[in-house]
Amino acid sequence: MKTHLGRRPFSAMELHTLYNGYIYGDFKVAREQPKHWHFWLPLIAYYSGAYSDEIGYLTLDDLSLEKNVLCFNFHTHGKIKPRLVPVHQALINAGFNEYITFIKSQNQHRLMFDLPAKTGRYSEKVRIWFSGEGERAGYLQKCDIPNVDQLGMKTAISSLRLNFEQQVRIYALQANSKDAFNYLMGFNEYPYDVFSDTHLLNTVIQQIRIINSHLHWQRFITRESH
Repeated sequence: MKTHLGRRPFSAMELHTLYNGYIYGDFKVAREQPKHWHFWLPLIAYYSGAYSDEIGYLTLDDLSLEKNVLCFNFHTHGKIKPRLVPVHQALINAGFNEYITFIKSQNQHRLMFDLPAKTGRYSEKVRIWFSGEGERAGYLQKCDIPNVDQLGMKTAISSLRLNFEQQVRIYALQANSKDAFNYLMGFNEYPYDVFSDTHLLNTVIQQIRIINSHLHWQRFITRESH
């Protein structure tokens, strides 16, 4: 009997576990086939609130400087609106600029260039890697986080959007701007296509809690085998 599983955000402890897991440590695990998107996609998801499909579609053209603020331009999800989301400083600290230089040096265009689409969608591949499928354990299981908790609530890569939503709601309301919250989430409650106060958006985004200040992409690509 299939019950309808509600999604829940990750707890603070689970976030700590995820972003201190082997992907963000010093050693590869047995039979791991590391991809650059394994490092970047969960980070971008947490700090931007974007769905994995939206992150999969990002290209170099979707990075823009708005009033001196570097932003992601998300515009590939049918259910939620296009929006500019400032890039969190934690991503820069994790080597995002170096990674962009690397992408260009490889003559690639998509940010997650080594994430293939399955049936025209990037999210399918991400789901299997993150949550597992059948006998195959995902990153969640390898971090000892259950897909479903005792209350029947489910965690998945999209749970990171719920973590983003929780935090952005607080910081946007503190800034006295429900519009900023609705815009950053891509909700229709914000009736316009453009949000002119990029600095307000940036103020809200930069307050998102940093989950691991030590992780870095260079460390990821130089990890040793166990």
